[in-house]
Amino acid sequence: MRIAKKTSTFRAFTRLSMLLAGAGLAAATWAADPAPKDTTASNPLGGKAAPAAPAAAKGTPGQPRQITWEELVPKDWDPAKEFKGMDLSSLNDGDPRANELLMKMQEVSNNAPTNPAMNGAEIKIPGFIVPLEEAKGEVTEFLLVPYFGACIHTPPPPANQILHVVTSKGAKFRAMDTVWVTGKLQTMRNDSMMGVSGYHVNATSVTKYSGGAK
Repeated sequence: MRIAKKTSTFRAFTRLSMLLAGAGLAAATWAADPAPKDTTASNPLGGKAAPAAPAAAKGTPGQPRQITWEELVPKDWDPAKEFKGMDLSSLNDGDPRANELLMKMQEVSNNAPTNPAMNGAEIKIPGFIVPLEEAKGEVTEFLLVPYFGACIHTPPPPANQILHVVTSKGAKFRAMDTVWVTGKLQTMRNDSMMGVSGYHVNATSVTKYSGGAK
């Protein structure tokens, strides 16, 4: 019983740490398995980061624009606002406030606001696969997340850091494979057994990630 209570407290600490990180991008440090080499908040897939595109570069008309995960988060969103001033050191094993805090954090995470400016954009984004549906050994529906282990080895990141992806045809990928997803982005929530997503993508292509991870 003591182990279970301790786990609840630890999960509360974990969830708050991810929220404080700003949309959960730094949560890879909590992964049960090692994250890819050189994983950082700005370069979640690891390896040598691609050079930043000029601010004026918005993509070629008629072509998908490569975006970053940070663009999915509203600039004025502060996930830690409701928890500022809270003394986590006072939460001992078995303290019922730990579970209450965890539920509050989960609510904030699940209701994380999306960026309305991204609605309807044709985008290309890299990420990690969390399979939801498979047919004949091919993934047809999955969540795309920004860091290794999310939704599987660690709690789900905030909803504005999860994309619900449906493919036009199956793709031969496994859990936590790194891919490029291209398609139309929509601000649409979906509640799955693996996490709440704030965005939906009808993918025109899902291809193996080949950039940066060297």
